[in-house]
Amino acid sequence: MAGSFHPEVAIPQAQLPKDRAMVKDAYTVIPKGVLKDTVTSNLPGWENTRSWIIARPIEGFATRFSQLIVEVGPGGGSRKPEPEAAVEGVLFLTRGWLTLALDGELHILEEGSYAYIAAGAAWSLRNDSDGITNFHWIRKAYEPADGYTATSFVTRDQDVEPSQMQGTNGSWATTRFVDPDDLAHDMHVNIVTFEPGTSIPFAGTPAMEHGLFVLEGNGVYLLNDDWVKVEAGDFMWLRAFCPQVCYAGGPGKFRYLLYTDANRQIRLT
Repeated sequence: MAGSFHPEVAIPQAQLPKDRAMVKDAYTVIPKGVLKDTVTSNLPGWENTRSWIIARPIEGFATRFSQLIVEVGPGGGSRKPEPEAAVEGVLFLTRGWLTLALDGELHILEEGSYAYIAAGAAWSLRNDSDGITNFHWIRKAYEPADGYTATSFVTRDQDVEPSQMQGTNGSWATTRFVDPDDLAHDMHVNIVTFEPGTSIPFAGTPAMEHGLFVLEGNGVYLLNDDWVKVEAGDFMWLRAFCPQVCYAGGPGKFRYLLYTDANRQIRLT
């Protein structure tokens, strides 16, 4: 799948820095070129695994979620991946395959597989193949709502029909893995797809925090007051109310994995 993560091992000593990494008050851009071996993190309880933490709560910026790119080698994985019972998660595979045991059922995750892990679920993950596996792991403290309970499920990008944005003749679509009106869910992790030349023609200022990992293609994003070029493997992390506009390049589709919080009243106490 386009957007799979392949870290570079060699670090040229004669090369001047020229990557597009930016950290601003309203947004952060982490390009694929800066995700080297030197910035990996080990995870307690995981074997033959390393991760790149690309988003985490930071006071005064984005505070609700974390996002990791996780690489699992052959035979690696974890019997108890989630250390916090009140935390929900989404797994999205971009390379290889994994065996997921979830609430007593086994699932084979392959490229494009999507698993929602409800808070408190019993699960484990293992790479039973002879190759490297990469996946995104998005974590958030679940906010319960009276009368609603989110439950775990497994599906695939390939099996979900994208919803077309009204008035765009199919050039802008969102693959929604959860019904946006389902109040059991307090976050959405979807895939947004633009055909070449398609744009978001207005500067939206959404109240949600955003995490956008580019899976395929390239585009130009207006983040606050900066135009930023992004391509497959890049990550954009936006604070709430950060103005944003998008223009898709070409020649292929521009697709990104999008996290937002949703469906909850703002906590003030």
